[in-house]
Amino acid sequence: MVKKFAYRGHALEELQAMPTDEFIKLLPSRQRRSLLRGTSEAQKKFFEKIKKVKKGATVKLRTHCRDMVVLPDMVGLVFEVHNGREFLRVEIQPEMIGHYLSEFAMTRKRVKHGAPGMGATKSSLYIPLK
Repeated sequence: MVKKFAYRGHALEELQAMPTDEFIKLLPSRQRRSLLRGTSEAQKKFFEKIKKVKKGATVKLRTHCRDMVVLPDMVGLVFEVHNGREFLRVEIQPEMIGHYLSEFAMTRKRVKHGAPGMGATKSSLYIPLK
């Protein structure tokens, strides 16, 4: 049995048909406040690019707008989100609705420590080399 996606009791089709004002009421407080305060110029330009892609134009969606909230209209699109050094490819899934784009383009790598080698500690100076 395949579980059907629902966001706060609404199916994806309902969310996409819903006006933005109603959808904003479903969001958590931080995201709701962010959208109610208005959008920046960069976010407005990004929305225009999204509309062009929805109409069928082939535009590469690259953005520095990490503070953009994922809306139902964005589901299925592929963005390249800047992480400070490079653009990381992010494919928008329905489960990402209500999150920020920055949550899917990590800015730091996970630290993987290796085994201690020569010079790792003071005592390792006196280990004979093979």
